[in-house]
Formats: sequence, structure tokens, C-alpha cells
Amino acid sequence: MANITKKVSWSSRADEAGAPGEGTPLLNGSEPRLSRQDSLRGRPKEIPHNEKLLSLKYESLDYDNIENQLFLEEERRMSHMGFRCLEISRWVVCGLIGFLTGLIACFIDIAVEELAGFKYQVVKENIEKFTEVGGLSISLILWAVLNSAIVMIGSVIVAFFEPIAAGSGIPQIKCYLNGVKIPRVVRLKTLMVKVGGVICSVVGGLAVGKEGPMIHSGAVVAAGVSQGRSTSLKRDFKIFEYFRRDTEKRDFVSAGAAAGVSAAFGAPVGGVLFSLEEGASFWNQMLTWRIFFASMISTFTLNFFLSIYHKNPGDLSNPGLINFGRFETDTVAYNLYEIPLFIAMGAIGGLLGALFNQLNYWLTIFRIRYVHRPCLQVMEAMLVAAVTATVSFTMIYFSNDCQPLGPEHTEEYPLQLFCADGEYNSMATAFFNTPERSVRSLFHNQPGTYNPLTLGLFTLTYFFLACWTYGLAVSAGVFIPSLLIGAAWGRLFGILLAAITSTGSIWAVPGKYALIGAAAQLGGIVRMTLSLTVIMVEATGNVTYGLPIMLVLMTAKIVGDYFVEGLYDIHIKLQSVPFLHWEAPATSHWLTAREVMSSPVTCLNRVEKVGTIVDILSNTSTNHNGFPVVMEVTASEAPPKLCGLILRSQLIVLLKHKVFVELARTRLTQRKLQLKDFRDAYPRFPPIQSIHVSQDERECMMDLTEFMNATPYTVPQETSLPRVFKLFRALGLRHLVVVDDSNQVVGLVTRKDLARYHLGKHGLEELQLAQT
Repeated sequence: MANITKKVSWSSRADEAGAPGEGTPLLNGSEPRLSRQDSLRGRPKEIPHNEKLLSLKYESLDYDNIENQLFLEEERRMSHMGFRCLEISRWVVCGLIGFLTGLIACFIDIAVEELAGFKYQVVKENIEKFTEVGGLSISLILWAVLNSAIVMIGSVIVAFFEPIAAGSGIPQIKCYLNGVKIPRVVRLKTLMVKVGGVICSVVGGLAVGKEGPMIHSGAVVAAGVSQGRSTSLKRDFKIFEYFRRDTEKRDFVSAGAAAGVSAAFGAPVGGVLFSLEEGASFWNQMLTWRIFFASMISTFTLNFFLSIYHKNPGDLSNPGLINFGRFETDTVAYNLYEIPLFIAMGAIGGLLGALFNQLNYWLTIFRIRYVHRPCLQVMEAMLVAAVTATVSFTMIYFSNDCQPLGPEHTEEYPLQLFCADGEYNSMATAFFNTPERSVRSLFHNQPGTYNPLTLGLFTLTYFFLACWTYGLAVSAGVFIPSLLIGAAWGRLFGILLAAITSTGSIWAVPGKYALIGAAAQLGGIVRMTLSLTVIMVEATGNVTYGLPIMLVLMTAKIVGDYFVEGLYDIHIKLQSVPFLHWEAPATSHWLTAREVMSSPVTCLNRVEKVGTIVDILSNTSTNHNGFPVVMEVTASEAPPKLCGLILRSQLIVLLKHKVFVELARTRLTQRKLQLKDFRDAYPRFPPIQSIHVSQDERECMMDLTEFMNATPYTVPQETSLPRVFKLFRALGLRHLVVVDDSNQVVGLVTRKDLARYHLGKHGLEELQLAQT
């Protein structure tokens, strides 16, 4: 029998089930259950930095359609033309998502270019001014203060106004598409803070990129456009009302994430594959086409408006925020005997990625424990900005890495920092430019441009700066810093290879190895394979390196996974999110639904007293969101049997609209409710405390027959955990009812019941639920 380690003796189960929170027995089933009070006393308060806990504050999304009588009647009434119009509407929404995402990417790019250019001119003029009088330290102070001030603005709006906008947002979007409701993740306010924050982060000189946040931005745009209204602005445009449910919204958010990738890298196919590999947990053929359409519209929109900005209308040569530049055929040519070298670089990328992730893991734990106040988070961001400026200024000054100025450098900012006329500082190019231009310089600058010693120092320095920066209270991504680190050590690898081989100058082109190193480093950190391969191929505009990049990314993932998880998975686990992976733990077949379910379960009668419903909703926490409906019990009948399932949100809408049954002249009357009433309340359903029910109304009855899901998914008690997991995960369920041989409810399986089990160092381990 498989070995299972219990982290705690007891864990409370007041998650999304209808259970009022009974204790869970040990898996051998021999111990008695705890009482409600003992269970709550035994449950620890939430400790966010402990990845051995699961947080109860996260709810699930309703990815399974609620097939009640209202839904079925609406579907029957809809004509064939009605369904065709809905399909056309989906394409229209995806087009709008791509267009708006492209516009946002264009705005971010232009803002960064203009502000970074202005900042460079100010600093450059002061460097030239104070160098003449021997006061170079004044220029350093100005640089550090300017960067810190800009970063402070970006950090303040994140830390004080919308903390969910911190970071790239990719872990949060992964969780949302997995079925976890992350509070405020797709709000309009989040988008505004995200855009403003990432502009300040990049312009402030932090080791960040603007590409990662584009994925989050695209997802927020998709979530808003698809609903045809803004709950933040309290504006309802009365369009796309059919899409106001989690199932439809999920598909559009998948399209938004793909459109964000497409705008960032100019890679529409890579965007679709990113959404498939890293984002969407549910997929179908038509969704593929719609997502690809949104991605193409996104990259075209960005391309078109950037061509206008660059005063070349119609010259569509800027497909994404980052342009790797075109690799010439002689530059990208490689020999068969170089493939082992590429694989070795993939292993190096995996090792460095594992080191990066482990260091960032320890740093994130420290931040959650000690730097959790907004004012401290802003101060840390300013400190990192000042340190980054100081380190980069010092390295530029002492590198003495001056190179002849060529025609290809006319667009770069740092042309003559600490160099003579007609020369430019290549170290300044790497540090002072926007990260995107630095990556392009490492890919395409001629051999001999970079001094190996200064390139090595830059790699080491930028590695730790990027590791320190990711997780700050700023909007920032890790894609471009990872590419820059990898491009730096990859170019160094190529330089050293050319130096130790007699014919190295012929085939060991530094730019070629910079590209492979960039892919290896990014793959070692984020552990993407298929989508990243296509993104790199599309961004370089050359399919020649498809096979080497694929091999490098696979190697980096295999080596990195041996030591630690990917960066996004680490941050998901540190937030105690009940994330469901593709498969159940391999050694969990001996566990059954009876051993993992929440029990006992609070059930409702098909025709229930209003006062009883109000009391149940008031006395159970907001984590109780699903209630099985059973046949009414009479003295002569057998125990109640399952006849449906109803959600807390549905009950609240019914109470709000006073959908009560009254006895009027020997017949029952009930107010007629439509699906529109539920869609209008979505997604911010009011709390039960805001619903006023008079004493007379408490004595009324409520008939749930028309509103409950009459065909909920059920499993027998003896169903194995992998089968329960597969059913729950594949169908996007929120509640799975466990019944006995007589179809009586014995328990309820929710997301947290399944997410508690994972493979640890000592076999199958069970996490504990933490109280919020």
C-alpha cells in the first residue's frame, strides 16, 4: 500500500461544500469525528507563507453550466439563427479583445520609449556637465534618485490601491483559468494600476520587462469586454448578456491571455499555444480558432499603430513589444555537432533557473513574513531601484568597454557615456537601455563588441538583481530579464568557445549562442516548452532554430524540475491556492471518495421554508456555496434522496427578488424569475446580510424545483480518488455529490478536498486547511 504522511491529525472541512465544518477522520477511518467547536479550535489561522496549507479564502468558479429548468427552457426557445448570432457575437468579442489589447500594448510601448528617452537625456547631460568639474558622484545620485522616484510612483499605486496588480499576473491568470476565483484579478482598476505600474517599473530601470503583464492586461480586457458592462463604472451597455457566466467568461479570458502574448512577442501562434499549455484548463476546437483570431488582431493592431508612431504608416515591421531582429542565414546556420553543445546549454539554463527559483522562493517567504505592510513594500522597491542604478552606474564607469560607433547604433540611447567621440559603451547598452533593446544588442552586435570579463560581471549582477526584483510590489514581468540573463551568458559561452577552438571564429558566432542561452534561461525559470519554442521562433522570424530551441527547452525543464518547480508554480503554492493539476497524485488509487469528501452535508428540501434558508446562509460561512436538494421527508417515507443541487448565489438572488411560495385560495403562487435576473447579479452577488426578510416572509416557502440543477454529477462512496479527480477536473466542476446505494447524500467533494493531496518527499501527503 502506498505510503501517506499526515501533516496534521485533524483538518476542518468548511470549504465550498455544504458541510458546516466537521472534522476529518484519519484515513484509516477508526478515529471519531471532532465537534464543530473542537474542529475550529484545531484549525490554524492562515499562514500565507506556509505552502503546506491550503487557504479557505479562495472560492471556485462555476465552470459547469447550471442546467436548471430556466436554462433548458431558454435553450429550447432559441432558434437556429439565435445560436448563429451567439457564435458571431463570440467572434466579435474576440476581435474587440485583440484590438483593445493591441492598443494597450501600443500605449505602454510608446510611454516607455518616451519616458526612458527623456530620462536618458537628463542623466546624460548631467554626466557630461559634472564630469568636467570632477563631480561624477552627483550624476550617480541623480540617476539613483530619479529611478527611485519613478519606481516609487509605480509601487505606491500597486501597494496602496491594488496589490493584485503586482508582478506579472501570470500565476493569478493560471489560477483563474484553472477554476479558482482570485479576488479582484480581472477588475478595471487592476488593469489601470497594471498599465501605470509596469510603465514606471521599466522606466525606473528595474530588472523587469513589460511583456509578462501584457498577459494579465489582455485577460482583464477580455473579462470586461465579454460582459458588455463595467461593474466598477456602474455602466451596463445591455450587450453580450448571454455571456454573463463563468463558463463563457473563462473562454474569453483564455483569448485575452493569448492576445497579450501575441502583442508582447509578435507571436500569434505562440500566444495560442501559451494559453493551451500554461493557461486554459479547458479547450475545444472552436475556441482554438477564436483565440487565434484574437491573437492575430492584437499583433496587427500593435503593428499598425506603432508604424504610425514611427512615422512609417503601413510599414508593419513591429509585430510585438519585443523584436529580436532578423537573424541572417549565415548567422543562424548550425552544424550537427553543435546540438550536444546546445543541450549542454539547456542543462546550464535548467540549473541556473532552479537556483533563481529557489532564491526567489526564500526571498518571497521573507517578504510575506516581514515586508507585508504597504509602506515597507514601497520602501523595498525604492531600495532595489537605487541599488540597481548604483550597480549599473558603477559597472558602466569601471568597465571601460568602449567600442567604435557603427551605423547600426543610431537608435540606441547610451552612445558615448564615459567614452570618446565616435565610441559607445557596450556595457551601458546592456544596462541603460530598455531590456528589450539590450537583448537585441546581445543577439546582433558584432563579435568583439563585449569584453568577456564585463559580460560575465553583468550576467552575475543582473541575475541577482532580477531575482531580487521579481516579487516586489510593482507590476513587472520576468520574461525579458530571463532572456537578458540567458543572452548574456550565452554570448559569453560563444566567445569562450571561439577562443578555445582553432576554427571557432567560423561557427561559434556569439549572437547564435546568445539566442540559445536566452531560451535556456527562460525555460529554466518558467518551465515552458511547446509555447516558448514557437514564441522564440516567431520572434526571431526564422524557423531554422526550431529544433535546437525545442531540445534546449526540454533539457532545461527536465533539469530544473529535478530540483524545484517552475517560478509560477512556486508562487501559486506560496499563496496556498487550491490549484488542480492535470492528474491526481500517482500513488492515490487506494483512497476513495468516502475518505476525501466533506461530511456531513447541509441539505435543503425541494420546497423549503424561507426562514430555514436564511438561517443556513447566515450561520454558515461564505465558503459554503453548494447545497444538495433532497426530496421532502414525511413520517412514512424512507430517508431523503438527492434530487438536485443549488448554489448560495442562486439562493441569494431568489431571496432578493422575494421568490416565495404563498398559499392563496388553495393554490400555490410564486413570482416568475428569469435567467436575466441571475445574469444581472453576476458576478458580484450581494451578501446574505444585505437581504432583508421580514418575520412574515420567514414563514413562507420557497420552491427550488425550477432553479436547482436537477442532474448534478454524483459518484458512489467507493470511487477511487483518481477517478473522482479526473471527473472533477475534466468537467470543471465545483461540487461533486457523493451518494450511497440508495441515492442518499453522504458527502460532497470540492476543489479543496482534492487539492489537499500531493506527492511529497515521503510519499502521498495531506495538506491542512487554513482559516482565513
